[in-house]
Parts: sequence; C-alpha cells; structure tokens
Amino acid sequence: MRITSAFVANSRVPLIQAAKTLIAIGLSWALCVLILRIDMPIFAAIAALLIVAPSVNQSFAKGVERSLGVVAGVLLASVMAQVLPVSNWLVLLIIAVAVAVSWMAKLSVGMTNQLVISAMLAIAMGAGSWEFAVTRVVETAIGSLVAFGVNLLLVPPVKVEPARERVAMLGGEIAESLVRLADALESTQTPGQLQGLLIEVRLLRPMVTSAQSAITTARESLSMNLWAAKHEPQLQEIERVLDDRLRGMATEVIGMTRAFFDHYDDELCREPMVHDITDQLRRAAHDVRLLVHLAEIDPTPMTSAIPALTAPLELRTPSGRRWILIGSLMEDLRRIHERLAELDVDA
Repeated sequence: MRITSAFVANSRVPLIQAAKTLIAIGLSWALCVLILRIDMPIFAAIAALLIVAPSVNQSFAKGVERSLGVVAGVLLASVMAQVLPVSNWLVLLIIAVAVAVSWMAKLSVGMTNQLVISAMLAIAMGAGSWEFAVTRVVETAIGSLVAFGVNLLLVPPVKVEPARERVAMLGGEIAESLVRLADALESTQTPGQLQGLLIEVRLLRPMVTSAQSAITTARESLSMNLWAAKHEPQLQEIERVLDDRLRGMATEVIGMTRAFFDHYDDELCREPMVHDITDQLRRAAHDVRLLVHLAEIDPTPMTSAIPALTAPLELRTPSGRRWILIGSLMEDLRRIHERLAELDVDA
C-alpha cells in the first residue's frame, strides 16, 4: 500500500465541482464585503468551501450541519470571552469545552470539528462582543446560502448513468455465469475447474451490492435536484430490474452452481437430461442479456429481441441419485423463467 493513498484520491474531483466551489467562495466573499462591510469574511468563505457537495441533498445537509457548528462555536467563544480574559489558556479551555459539549450532545464529527475551529477562529479574530458574534453568524449564513444556491443552479451531477452501467454489468455477469454452468455440465470437470466455477459465480454477490450502492447514489443525486423529473423514470426502471429480477437471479445462479459443485460426478455429462438443461441455461442467458438491454436508456440490443426461454422444461426421471442435482437445477430454472416471463408482458 502506497503512503500517498492516504491523501491522494483515485480520481480527480470533477472540474465543474472545483469551479462551483470557487464561484461560491467568490460570491460569498463579495456579498459579505458589500452587505456587512467587513474586509475579511473568512467564515463565509469557509462555509462555502465546506458546503458545496456532489449532490444538492448533501449540500443542504452539510449547510445545516456546518452552520450550526459555526453558530455554536462563535457563541461559545463570545460567552467565554465575556467572562474570562483573552489569552493562550483561554483558547485551550475553549477547545476542551467544545469537545466536551460535542461529546455529551453526541454531535457528528463534522459539526464537532466546525464548532472547535469556529471557536478558535472567533477568539483569534477578537471575539468579545455580541455584535461580533451576530456578524459571524450572518456571515456564515450568507456563505451557506450562496453555496447551496450555486450547487442547486449550476448543473448538479446526476448519477443515473453509473447506476445503469452497474446493473448492466451485473446482468452480463449473470448471463456469463449461466453459460459457464452450461459448458461445465456438458464436459468432465477437474477439481480445479469446479473450484474456479464456484469462485467466479460468488463474484455476483459483491456485484449486486455494488449495483445497489450505485442506485442509492443516483437516488441521492436526484434529491432536491431541479432535473430530477427528467431522470426519475429511468432510475425507477433500473431499480425495478435489479430488485424484481436480477437480485433473485443472482441468488439462483449461485445456488445452481453450488449444487453442481456439491453433486458433481464424472458421468453427469452423459445424463440424457443434461443436454436439455444446458439448452435452457443458454436460453436464459440470452434473455438476461435482453433484459439488461431493455433496461438501458438508449437500448441497442446485441441479440434477438424475442425472448428465447419461452416455456418451463419438463424432464424425465434422472438415473440414480442425480435427481437431487437435476431437481435443484430445474427448480432454480423455474424461478428464473418466472422472472424472465415478465419480458413478454413488458414488451
């Protein structure tokens, strides 16, 4: 692990985000100079810097948190400056009191930090009168409101496309897992191949989590967003595909592969019913790909638009104890079929 990973991000902040931060700071500074007649509106600049966030919803939450922290810190510094003479020891005492109050009130880390920093800055800038306290509070409010307004009006980023991509990747991997299982059923497998098959299919679980996380981020990016109405139907469709279909399919494909791993024998590929099952697995993979393409904003299907898994498969009784594996595969295939059958209705 590189030491720089502790303070260097994997990717740059979007340029629009940096530009919005600079605009918010500049506007806050100018307004405070014009309205409040102060030369160094540091609190306004700090508020603007901290509040411009990737989403409007986050910006609003940060605005409330930081503003309350500044107000509490300035008031604490003003009260203590009225009672005790300003000195180095007073700064240390204010820090101790601020931390203690934050701990007792169970304040968030962001608000605690803002409270302590604001109290120290207030003392350093000459806190000692209620006029100073009121001015700092108003200054902070201006910075917060300007930052929120800038974030609201200047192209708030919408995260629907990354969510769509994650769901499409999940669907593609489910389809690949079905094909890999079909190929494995048709040939003799070594212990290493069986283990590799199981390891690969288990990657579906973190992919489901990743897709859900991307949808949550997209939902947050649309909260309090002026362009939310345009993107909301797309996000709802993506979310429906994940929750109603792909999430369950991932569980079923993992279960099928696990059953194959547990009940495999070298003669399984000669079982007459295996060919029919592998055919259905490939048809299901086709329809999963089709489902993912239908979930895209601008679909460009790479396969036929006609669902291939048209009816559940009926099998004859398998030989020996292979009925356990065959039955398990058939039950999961039935569940996948039921999810994919909705394609006909939706189309």
